[in-house]
Amino acid sequence: MEHPPLVIYTETIDPSALEWLTERAEVLACAPGDPAFESAVERIEGLLIRTYTQVDSALLDRLPALKVVGRAGVGIDNIDVAACRQRGVEVVYAPASSTHAVAEYVVALLCDALRPREYLADAVDQAAWGHLRKTLVGRRQFDELTLGILGLGRIGRTVARFAEVLGFTVRYHDLEEIPEADRFGAKSVALESLFSDVDLLTIHVDGRARNRGFIDRSLLDRLPPDAVVINTSRGFVFDHDSLRSWLTERPETRAYLDVQDPEPPPPGDPLLTLPNARLLPHLASRTSTAMARMSDVVEDIWAVLEGTPPNWPAPDP
Repeated sequence: MEHPPLVIYTETIDPSALEWLTERAEVLACAPGDPAFESAVERIEGLLIRTYTQVDSALLDRLPALKVVGRAGVGIDNIDVAACRQRGVEVVYAPASSTHAVAEYVVALLCDALRPREYLADAVDQAAWGHLRKTLVGRRQFDELTLGILGLGRIGRTVARFAEVLGFTVRYHDLEEIPEADRFGAKSVALESLFSDVDLLTIHVDGRARNRGFIDRSLLDRLPPDAVVINTSRGFVFDHDSLRSWLTERPETRAYLDVQDPEPPPPGDPLLTLPNARLLPHLASRTSTAMARMSDVVEDIWAVLEGTPPNWPAPDP
């Protein structure tokens, strides 16, 4: 190829994926607003992003040569897919890249919630040893509890598979009809029943606009007084005023929130000081394996640039 296409990546990329792409295209690391990006806007044919680059009409209008946007990750919330498709720009992503990583992270949070433990930094005497064994006692086991899964997509199904092995009774709610073989023993229930009939709830919904503020006080109040809620999907799925008031008024409940809205949460956010809100810095997909698999989206970026169908085109909005 006499003049290889220019692909810009705005955030991080796995080194092996970068090497693979560099063998085929001209590749630059920069973001909108950087001088290198601004000087290249007329030539950019491929754009590789992760979480914090927003691809909207304003940016697309500045990239006349753009053919493909690749999201190195599962969600495409930060890409205006309709605006891309209207301009003939394909959108590709990596929907299966972090499924196992997120599901095992949910299991880790379930262990944190249900099995209190403390590591010994020093030798302790018999009295301290006995005190630890007396106080660090889980009240209930996995096999005594019902786990609810909101959204039985790839990650939700993997959580259901893990939960079945761990002994949970599992209930789920999803907009789609899930084949029996893909439920791993989970029973489908109405949305209101999901909140009323479970001890723990893990959230795995997508980034469509109608999910913003979906979990409001009316749903939260259906949960039992000592419920545990885990969110590794999107921060905006909660109505945050409802979540804050619910946690404040229900001190026995706990929320493990790996995703925030916005990220990071601003100073003064009450969730930072509530003892039953456990905030984490968006870690669920952060394994070396998952991050490397996210970068495999370069293969679909290249496919589009070559004029061949990609393996993982983004669904129409």
